[in-house]
Amino acid sequence: MTRLLWTLLSQNVIYKLKFTQYGMESHLFASVLNRKHSHYTKIVTESRVRNVTKNTLLHHQVYKSIITQSTSVRYDKQLTSTSDSTVDRLLLGIVSQKRASLAEAITLVESVHPRKKIQAQLLLSKVLEFMKKKHEHSLHGVYSKSFRIGLSGAPGCGKSTFIEVMGKYLTNCGHKVAVLAVDPSSTTTGGSLLGDKTRMTELSRDMNAYIRPSPSCGTLGGVTRSTNEAIVLCEGAGYDVVLVETVGVGQSETAVADMVDMFCLLIPPAGGDELQGMKKGIAELADLVIITKSDGDLKPAARRIQAEYMSALKLIRKRSKVWNPLVLRISALNKDSIPELWDKMKTFQKLKLESNELQMRRDRQLKVWMWRHIQDNITQMFKEHAGVKSQIASLEDQVTRGIITPGFAADTLLKAFSKST
Repeated sequence: MTRLLWTLLSQNVIYKLKFTQYGMESHLFASVLNRKHSHYTKIVTESRVRNVTKNTLLHHQVYKSIITQSTSVRYDKQLTSTSDSTVDRLLLGIVSQKRASLAEAITLVESVHPRKKIQAQLLLSKVLEFMKKKHEHSLHGVYSKSFRIGLSGAPGCGKSTFIEVMGKYLTNCGHKVAVLAVDPSSTTTGGSLLGDKTRMTELSRDMNAYIRPSPSCGTLGGVTRSTNEAIVLCEGAGYDVVLVETVGVGQSETAVADMVDMFCLLIPPAGGDELQGMKKGIAELADLVIITKSDGDLKPAARRIQAEYMSALKLIRKRSKVWNPLVLRISALNKDSIPELWDKMKTFQKLKLESNELQMRRDRQLKVWMWRHIQDNITQMFKEHAGVKSQIASLEDQVTRGIITPGFAADTLLKAFSKST
């Protein structure tokens, strides 16, 4: 009952924040955001580039113009002692393509500590500025210099094994590959095994590949709250192909589709009938459906499920003017059809770039993740509000004893929040 109460509160707060445009409620939720940032008083100004080694001189001019440029990122009064040296050091390491700096930077963006969250946003803004300046003369800008591929599917469908084979093929072709693997966190202990890397023994030893397992930390959708930021950092470190492996998902976990250029759905043989492909959800968002384990005794089943999904996808509304979803069979065990699969992926990227759909997709994704960041933080801000905090324990007790409904308790707290502001 208590969980239902907070679910209702979260839905109401996000709805009002996003869609209320006038009156007291508009003023109310604007003031929440203003209070959140009103303490940020110290404006970060220029810093100096130190210890630039010979192997980073190619990036030095771009790096220096970014690091010395004043920004609008501000620090909390309580954090005025925070130095920019950590951000500068990590930025220099990332643009110099140092794996240790990239690993430390991803840890920074995953942190929930207030000071480190501010440092993470400052680092991300500088990495983005570096990438824009570095690729400003390219035909399609920064969009053409990286390819983000999301890989999702049910538990046991062969995601990690496929990434091992695909990643090795790409590094042998001269690409630098980053793998962001999300592992589910325990709902009881909060821990996570982070075992995806153990299935990628060859790829983990490849110096042109970087594998980063991360816990989901209760985040729904198959990814973590910081996966989007980790993608940016990997691209800043020179990785031109970023593979995002989700946790084992069902039909409604589609968050990864909002952070990648191409969304691939992996399905094992005998993974349902034609009706599964027609259902709304993850299947209708797939740009490419990959039938895995198409070898040995499973080959006939793989052919059958391929035919059924090809038939089903024809009934799904078209989402692109230049691309129709494909259904391909591969075998990671025998390494069958991997080159053909990559050719299809490159064709997808080329068509999307030429039609400007890739740029529009990334722009749309930025807006989606802005609201998801707000959603991640707004409930905690609501709980810490003085007018709400004093009533939480009493109302939760009344809800659990059946005196009032969760909906009534949620409305009471929202009214208390409204009056006190």
